[in-house]
Amino acid sequence: MEVVAYYRVSTRGQGESGLGLDAQREYVRFAAQQQGWVVVKEYQDVGISGSIHPLERPASAEAFADGLPVVVAKLDRMSRDVEHIAGLMKRHKFRVATMPTADTFQLHIYAVLAEQERTFISERTKAALKSLESRAASGDEDALQKISNRSQALAKGRILLNRTKGHDTQRQQADDRAALVKDAIRLCIIDGATSLQAIADCLKTRKIPTPRGGQWSPTAAMRVMQRLGLELTKVRTVSERH
Repeated sequence: MEVVAYYRVSTRGQGESGLGLDAQREYVRFAAQQQGWVVVKEYQDVGISGSIHPLERPASAEAFADGLPVVVAKLDRMSRDVEHIAGLMKRHKFRVATMPTADTFQLHIYAVLAEQERTFISERTKAALKSLESRAASGDEDALQKISNRSQALAKGRILLNRTKGHDTQRQQADDRAALVKDAIRLCIIDGATSLQAIADCLKTRKIPTPRGGQWSPTAAMRVMQRLGLELTKVRTVSERH
């Protein structure tokens, strides 16, 4: 049976408790080998929360549009919402690598139990925190230390998350700035620039600033071309064909 594989992680570079992209691929590979599935395409959403409906995620929507059964490593990679799972079952076929022989009824029951367990865990956590805060308010030093440790851990997690988002934003901004001069660099090469120095001189002559607004140098040209995936020989070959 031909299938398409779908992988999802909520944050970029995330290990996701052992469910990073590589781990998910291994789950699917093993299940496919055991069940005789042939994975013809793979799709992945990175930085996408499981609370978003699968058909509203870019890669997931493409996977289901193929019309073949969609395979995920574990059910929560498809969704953490019972309503999402139930709705998908009515319109699409999908399989779960860790439960390859489960039918739709079994998957539905599993989704309900998983959501119920998450609710219980959340309620227990809130109750424990409330008890801890009450003890801390009465001067319990152990409780005070635990709250302090928890606050520090949460703060560190927020800092790491914000740092990751910041790096992603900076990377995207750099890509966008580089794209603005892509055509100009290609034209310089087509017009005969055969070195990084020649490209830098050409851009200066055309009065085109660097992505950051400075003056072009061979190094600046090299960095922008690397970001754009441009190479002197490849661009020249394309221009010669025309």
